[in-house]
Amino acid sequence: MADCGGRRRRCPRSGPNRPIARTRILWSPQSWRERKLITARRHAIRPFHEGLIPIARPQLGVEEESAVLEVMRSGVLTQGERTRAFEEAFAAAMGARYGVTTSNGSTALYLALLAHGIGPGDEVITSPLTFIATANAIKHTGAVPVFADVDDSLNLDCAAVARLIGPRTKAIVMVHLHGNPGDMDSFVRLAEKHGLHLIQDACQAVGATIDGRPLGAFGTAVYSFYATKNITTGEGGMVITNDPRVARTCARLRHQAYSDRPYEHDEAGYNFRMTEIQAAIGLVQLGRLESITEHRRRHAAFYDRWVSRWYGRPRVAPGRGHVYHQYTLRVPTGWSREEVRLQLHQMGVGTGVYYPLPVHLQPPYLSLHNPACPVAEAAAKDMVSVPVHPGLREEDRVAVAAALNSIAASTLAD
Repeated sequence: MADCGGRRRRCPRSGPNRPIARTRILWSPQSWRERKLITARRHAIRPFHEGLIPIARPQLGVEEESAVLEVMRSGVLTQGERTRAFEEAFAAAMGARYGVTTSNGSTALYLALLAHGIGPGDEVITSPLTFIATANAIKHTGAVPVFADVDDSLNLDCAAVARLIGPRTKAIVMVHLHGNPGDMDSFVRLAEKHGLHLIQDACQAVGATIDGRPLGAFGTAVYSFYATKNITTGEGGMVITNDPRVARTCARLRHQAYSDRPYEHDEAGYNFRMTEIQAAIGLVQLGRLESITEHRRRHAAFYDRWVSRWYGRPRVAPGRGHVYHQYTLRVPTGWSREEVRLQLHQMGVGTGVYYPLPVHLQPPYLSLHNPACPVAEAAAKDMVSVPVHPGLREEDRVAVAAALNSIAASTLAD
């Protein structure tokens, strides 16, 4: 336990799983007018014909259009000056010395693992509560993914990871789920004690910080720029690192492992390049990151204040700069998440579940006979995400809160 900075924190029964009979909707007494607004009829706020409030919406505009046109007119469509500029600017913004663009977040993680020497015969401990691509990247290196349970933040539980470290363990992949940074200080100490590599899957955590420090300050991290991420290039990824050897290896392998001589190759590499068009979009999006993050945090703060405490929330530790790729709630035990989602849909609110089946229970990984991960398994059954993207209007987030509160109130009235 000492490895991980103190006693193991469990998901409290008084949180998302508390008996509904003891639960009441909590309102701030500061603004009766705002209370009336939040509890107004949804159809008065958002007519049905307006359609669903989407769970995600890319924020693209004329600046991105102009950047794409400039690339098209330049005649340089791949691995040019915009790619290098994006690598440098993004790495600096995330607190690292080097950046290597890739075709997507999955290939970024795969290259980072290879660059850290991960391969056949190794074991890599990671979270079961993540997109399956995290485990797939490990498997494609020839290593075996080992899944440790999460804590009430829905990120890896350090004590659970410590119990699974064995003679074949070579690395830990920390997933910062939904944009909520994990306990990196404890994991840095644990990795150093056991001589393990520590790689961050920050695909959902662009711009996240811990005590004001960007994630790149804690070591190698990988990011995704998929269409629904906080910033996007359509598809795309990035490895950031402070290790020049890791950066060189990733850059070389993503481009067919070219040697110093034309069309001579040191080994069998890959085509994992990012295009100039993607990099041009990324540079514009990076310039908007501060505003995008502020909007997401503002929406999250609104929900924190005005959405019923009937719903649980994943813990956000003090000092964590959550960037709210998703705003996630937990439906109390004994109530149907799918019924909540159906009712929200009927009231015009889009939702998502990230993720409904933990990776250790996915068909490709059942044969590993991984130990049970009860906290992750419970979260996969009760968590639901609601719209938090920067494109939300004031009336949208009011409608989301009103719909959620209506469902909570109806359950308490039964």
